[in-house]
Amino acid sequence: MFTAERLTKIPPYLFMTLRNKINTAKAAGIDVISLAIGDPVDATPACVVEALVEAARDKANHRYPTDEEWGMLAFREAVARWYARRYEVKLDPKSEIIALIGSKEGCHHFALAVVNPGDLVLVTDPGYPGYKPSIWFVGAEPWPVPMRAENRFLPNLAEIPADVARQAKAFYLNYPNNPTGAVATPSFLNELVAFARDYDIAICYDNPYSEVVFDAERLSFLNAPGAKEVGVELNSLSKPYNMTGWRIGMASGNPEIIRAIAASKSNTDSGVFNAVQYAGIEALDRCDAFIDEMLAVYGRRREKVLALLHELGWRFEVPKGTFYLWVPVPSGYTSAGFCDFVFEKAAVVLAPGAAYGVNGEGYVRFSLTVEDDRLEEALARMRTGIGQVTF
Repeated sequence: MFTAERLTKIPPYLFMTLRNKINTAKAAGIDVISLAIGDPVDATPACVVEALVEAARDKANHRYPTDEEWGMLAFREAVARWYARRYEVKLDPKSEIIALIGSKEGCHHFALAVVNPGDLVLVTDPGYPGYKPSIWFVGAEPWPVPMRAENRFLPNLAEIPADVARQAKAFYLNYPNNPTGAVATPSFLNELVAFARDYDIAICYDNPYSEVVFDAERLSFLNAPGAKEVGVELNSLSKPYNMTGWRIGMASGNPEIIRAIAASKSNTDSGVFNAVQYAGIEALDRCDAFIDEMLAVYGRRREKVLALLHELGWRFEVPKGTFYLWVPVPSGYTSAGFCDFVFEKAAVVLAPGAAYGVNGEGYVRFSLTVEDDRLEEALARMRTGIGQVTF
């Protein structure tokens, strides 16, 4: 059998590679602790689970989802209420919001909706590994925009060559940023809108960590004046409500792009199970307090990791967003080499920075989505196995 040539451009998906490494070690009897994957282990709010159960018992929800390609109007209205309450952003649920099977799906449909074969698409580097495959799948080419520590991992838009910007059709960004934990500022979002308008670039602002911030302002791309003229924001219930497995999210913003995403989705899938959308309404409307509870959990775990890293000699600017820590590797190590060293000495898995792009080399990513007792065990092993580090 032959496979499509486009697949030859796509490297193994980072998180599948990490899962395979973990499963192989466990099969060999090694007690592995993963601090590599951002999949919350804490439970979804009980009221959300109950809303799902109640809706799943209704046979009316056993058929194709309502308003298949757009999502239930009731869900989109809940999204509009959430954006108004959390971000003071006004959205029309009938034309500016569409339900997604998670924001990852939205990244793919955005490319199908606005990008043509041969187009150039800007993408931050380091960046979420899922963006480039979406670009390659539609026959376009990604152009990496460096993010550096000296600019707090915000892209310097002025450094993008004018001829590249004129060719670019779209731009994928993600703040609070995976993997660096960097957060955007209002002034940066204003610059981004102006840049997109000047060069006629469609923005895909991937924002699933919007609620996970520490000592920083929660921001939506749509807070920036003119944002809806140039792009859309993707978001998800996965991170704020511990619903990664439920696969529900939303795209909001420019009506033309939203309609194009709907056209792509209507020819690809049949939408989100109604019962999951009813559960999503429950989360969006009634679980603001749960977000604060989880921020306290992540904040506590974050301080434990930082305490160990400082004890062992790490000095770096602490990121203000996401439930990750983006940490420089000690002198003499590559990002992959240091991950191998930690695995060998402590049976702890970290994510190598180079897997997020060439500008991720020299860093590793710690995830805080692990039970407290397992996190403490991982830190104890690292304290014993790694020792003091130098830079």
